[in-house]
Amino acid sequence: MRKIGILTGGGDCPGLNATIRGVVEKCISEGIEVYGFMSGWRGALTGEGKWLTLSDVEGIQTMGGTILCSSRTNVMKEENGPARVKATMDKLGLEGLVAIGGDDTLGVANALRKMGMNMVGVPKTIDNDLFCTDYTFGFDSASNIAMEAIDRLHTTAQAHQRCIVVELMGRHTGWIAIQAGLAANAHIILIPEFPLSFDQIFKVVRDRFKRGEKYTIIAAAEGFELAGEEEGDLGVDAFGNRLLNNKDLGKNLSDMIERAIREDKTLNENRKYFESRSVVLGHLQRGGSPSVFDRVLGTRLGVKAGELAVNREYGNMVAISGTKIVTADLDTAVTERKEVGSDLYDIARLYCR
Repeated sequence: MRKIGILTGGGDCPGLNATIRGVVEKCISEGIEVYGFMSGWRGALTGEGKWLTLSDVEGIQTMGGTILCSSRTNVMKEENGPARVKATMDKLGLEGLVAIGGDDTLGVANALRKMGMNMVGVPKTIDNDLFCTDYTFGFDSASNIAMEAIDRLHTTAQAHQRCIVVELMGRHTGWIAIQAGLAANAHIILIPEFPLSFDQIFKVVRDRFKRGEKYTIIAAAEGFELAGEEEGDLGVDAFGNRLLNNKDLGKNLSDMIERAIREDKTLNENRKYFESRSVVLGHLQRGGSPSVFDRVLGTRLGVKAGELAVNREYGNMVAISGTKIVTADLDTAVTERKEVGSDLYDIARLYCR
């Protein structure tokens, strides 16, 4: 009997379980057994996991997280990492592996593919920045969570006449910030693709204060950097990504705005009472049940990935183009990044006041 493996790597997101079910259902229907590695690539190194049954995946598309758990293990940084993965696959009799993850997880899959191992990639990231696919599952759920949070923050910011900086996920790109910010009427949207100086940001807040609109909502992607300012050493993770949790973007920007308004003597006396706060949504954006879009997208991508395994079409990634599920080149997908374009950001500029 033919056998394949499956794993989920990197940060969790809504829709992972829907994808797992799609792969398992399709493969078992074609007589292929599926071994679920626990904790991402760590499981592929150690062999920890289990053979998945239809009972294991029944109804899991309604659940957030991943039944296989996850980790940020970088096989390429582990001693004899690729050889250990190959040994694990050989021991279990696996002809190939379906890797569900973002650019880091799929980057490992692509490297192993080049070493002769059979891989199928499934794009997963709430950041929505993977190339070759219009959307990644998890993005819709995260954007809706962020939108609802900003909706709620409007009322408390207005009641206290405060500026609130809402820090959102988005390491390299600002897809969540732009989507949620536009939908929830953020007054300023800050994303990595379009740096702004502090003076530019402060001008919007100051102008609103002078007009009598004494509250401001700022949606900021965590990877945003102030133009003209150098960033200190934040440290890096196993894949070389900056540890943005050490950056405190929201708090630092919030403090700068409060101080600048209070010290601006061209403003009226009420400036002395001006307050600014920050809210970091963090892992709230990853948690909870997936939206209907992410449940269906994850399901469709999973079934397509299973189909590629059935047909031995390894070395590819599944993707969505328009409304169709298609096959994309794995190497291209992990070597380029999908960024927010000026056409969308121009709308944010139009609304910035």
